Amino acid sequence: MEEENRRKVLTDIVKTNIYSVAIMTVAAVALLGSTASFASCTAKDDNATNQYEQATYIPQAPDYNDATMWVTADGDADGTGADIFYVVSTWEEDWSQIVNGQIVKCHYADVWNPEHRGHMYDLELKKVAAYMSPGNRFFAPFYRHTTIEAWMTQDDDIIWNRTRLSMGDVCAAFDHFQAHRDKSRPLIIAGFSQGGLAVVDLMKHIDDETYSQLAAAYVLGYKVTNADMAQCSHIRPAEGETDTGVTICYNTVKDVKYVIPVIAASDICINPVNWHTDATPATLHDTITVTVAPEHHVLVISGYSGSEYAAYKGFINVGDIHSCEPWLYSECLAKNIKVRANEWRKLHQ
Repeated sequence: MEEENRRKVLTDIVKTNIYSVAIMTVAAVALLGSTASFASCTAKDDNATNQYEQATYIPQAPDYNDATMWVTADGDADGTGADIFYVVSTWEEDWSQIVNGQIVKCHYADVWNPEHRGHMYDLELKKVAAYMSPGNRFFAPFYRHTTIEAWMTQDDDIIWNRTRLSMGDVCAAFDHFQAHRDKSRPLIIAGFSQGGLAVVDLMKHIDDETYSQLAAAYVLGYKVTNADMAQCSHIRPAEGETDTGVTICYNTVKDVKYVIPVIAASDICINPVNWHTDATPATLHDTITVTVAPEHHVLVISGYSGSEYAAYKGFINVGDIHSCEPWLYSECLAKNIKVRANEWRKLHQ
């Protein structure tokens, strides 16, 4: 019944062609990245000998042949759109499990737990699908995303060790998706926060043939560094509205003093409202001004309080507006996905 209801909701989303999504009232439990460079998506479960991961519970791995592990929506009635692979952000805190009579912690979402899937779906995926799926085919895997506590440590070693399992799930899901999709269609890869980290990892994971199918990659609310770009030729910063095979990256703050380095210490940024990389201001929704701070590679916003997003444990949404990234610019993103997919078709078909 749960699966039937989920499919019905997604079908309704596509039919009603919703492009404007209600701003989330729950603070996005953000993905705060490490400063390490992620070389690949090869991962193993946490090593029990690792000092950070002793006595932890590892949930069962997802099976991406199982439809339960996916949120999908086909809004491409005429076959001219893109295939979108979207990676959800973080929605779980550490939780406990009884193993052999002992209570142990878990640092990952459990994809087989309906409540955990419900958080990912209800709080993010169905809303992103609402504006990305019309005119496109939308695919989003459930994965064992790393809980917020790892990011709050701001310890690169802990973040590195824990996210390898999560990124391994994402790459396995992408490989399954890629093996079954029509490769004559343009490819869009997108993700928010921890999902943005996953997009960076995926760019390093894909081969040249897959990269040739890429219309664009969208890193929403996470960073792309010079080290990432030096390591991976597939990561090319977008320079405007129509270039293809490029990576779009942005983070939003009220003032540059609020930049959180583990999330937003990026070396690239583009304004999703006017598609400028310089300080040319753009007006959003008539009253909001969005401007790139080129020296800091972030968006500085005025005329918008971001009060919908409560501060999370004093860590995010405190001067930064991390939780707004997929929602505030949703109409701009939906339009741009179509533009870049069309440009890709001009070049490749």
